[in-house]
Amino acid sequence: MNDIKTNDFVIRFANVNGTGSASANALFTKAIFKMGVPVTPKNIFPSNIQGLPTWYEVRVSERGFLGRREGIDFMVSVNPQSMKKDIADVRPGGYFLYDSTKPLHADMIRDDINYIGIPLMQLSNSNYSDPRQRQLFKNIIYVGALAIFFDIEFKVLEELLAVQFKGKEKLIEPNIKALQLGIDYVREHFEHPLPLRVERRDLLGDAIMMSGNSACALGAIYGGATVAAWYPITPSTSVVDAFTKYAEKYRIDKETGKRNFAIVQAEDELAAIGMVIGANWNGARSFTATSGPGLSLMNEFLGLAYFSEIPTVLIDVQRTGPSTGMPTRTQQSDLLEAAYAAHGDTKHVLLFPASPRECFLMTAEAFDLAEKLQTPVIVMTDLDLGMNEHVSQPLKWDDNRKYNRGKVLGAAELDAIGRYGRYLDTDGDGIPYRTIPATHATKGAFVTRGSSRDEYAAYTEDSAAYVRNMERLTKKFETAREMVPAPKFFQDGKTSETGVIFFGTSTYAAKEAFQMLRDDGFAIDAMRPKAFPFGREFVDFVNDHEKIFVIEQNRDAQFRSLMLIELGLDPNKLVPVLNYDGMPITADFIYNQIKENLSGK
Repeated sequence: MNDIKTNDFVIRFANVNGTGSASANALFTKAIFKMGVPVTPKNIFPSNIQGLPTWYEVRVSERGFLGRREGIDFMVSVNPQSMKKDIADVRPGGYFLYDSTKPLHADMIRDDINYIGIPLMQLSNSNYSDPRQRQLFKNIIYVGALAIFFDIEFKVLEELLAVQFKGKEKLIEPNIKALQLGIDYVREHFEHPLPLRVERRDLLGDAIMMSGNSACALGAIYGGATVAAWYPITPSTSVVDAFTKYAEKYRIDKETGKRNFAIVQAEDELAAIGMVIGANWNGARSFTATSGPGLSLMNEFLGLAYFSEIPTVLIDVQRTGPSTGMPTRTQQSDLLEAAYAAHGDTKHVLLFPASPRECFLMTAEAFDLAEKLQTPVIVMTDLDLGMNEHVSQPLKWDDNRKYNRGKVLGAAELDAIGRYGRYLDTDGDGIPYRTIPATHATKGAFVTRGSSRDEYAAYTEDSAAYVRNMERLTKKFETAREMVPAPKFFQDGKTSETGVIFFGTSTYAAKEAFQMLRDDGFAIDAMRPKAFPFGREFVDFVNDHEKIFVIEQNRDAQFRSLMLIELGLDPNKLVPVLNYDGMPITADFIYNQIKENLSGK
């Protein structure tokens, strides 16, 4: 690797889970971000508490390509358990930094990569006496080494440590010392900087770094949520953790100091969604967050909310399945379960954010949609988006925005209309008028049921009444097509007979692959849907193209299946591009799959 690569490389840290490496690795990422260079980290961690290998992969891309890329340019490996694999993952000509306190075995030597041995543990033991500090500062020492290897500005690291340890200033000095130990060792023993460089740019403007889970939580706050009921499950737990933090800041009455919110940890996921439905029925904006196994348990109550037409918001942070699967790996494999959750004929509105900013906006919008449509709305994120930090546009909110609570009748309106029909479709859009319990002393809805009823909410098993109700629910779903967010297109109009569809976190790698294919002369149109059901623009794109590649992160092509079910398409028209190994999909994988197909291979 003789040519200098500036702001364009992948570095991976191989650590032992529970050894305090996370803050050191994040320090490296934040330093690059502070230097104005696009960067994205992926935390790849085990589902146990401590002891197993964990990786932290960082993509640096001046061109703004922030999906995963195959091949590691620089590996920092301080975990003997994974070292053989870590060495194998380094690109020819790449670099392998290891703790040389103990020598490498001959089996670990490759002729086509560069080895950098730094006695990290020895340096730490010689300079720190506390056993825990020795382990922690070993990680900071390698950050110091990387700073001089990559030419990262030391002042930026100092500023970040000052922010990190504000209020704990006595910790700043030993951290600075650890950084300096790494810097001094490299200066004495190695040529520097390396052909991999970080140079200050101004490519980020006012961008922020934020996790999708935190953004969803803030979206719930701004969307008017006052009640959260949940049961902890990876990778969604931090949604409610963040909501709690934000609620304690923004949901406190300034005059009385009382909390204007309620957060309940239920005994299980079924109880949690039941509480959410109850709170929404009584007029609060309420939500829950879960992942695939929790969504499975919530199916019965989701059917109740759909059939009783109670607004409900659910954030599904997807992980690998089925069953427990790999709970700390990412996937887009809950699509069919979410779209048709519950027995019988049921369809739910799904939203597909692709960035923290969209997590914020779509979660807030989910509460409006749920109330306008009087139905569950499920925000479909995943572990990659939810738990990793991403470069994002700032979160902005229009203070003039008013909540849209949909068709809600007040006491005066109930008096004016005479007989109230909870399930009457008076406007032709399939959406009836609802009331908040106790709005009126004698009129409106005070109870609801999950069994069949007529337009006036009277229990009936009359077949004709049941059919009328189900057909109205179908009409309401048609209305939803024009209410949900429209797709994003990556060209003006139709430029090719071939199209590509991608959504959610597949977007990062897909956009890069899309550009790679265009650079190779393949004319392709692209669309990123943001919601289900599919609206008119989505259908037009599908009808306008002869062949469409559908990129998704699951085994069974679930998004493609949704398209086949809902649109009645020829299966040969839709070509699946599938990744389901639990790791975020890469641009290389997408590029190779599509190029081989288009080349006739």
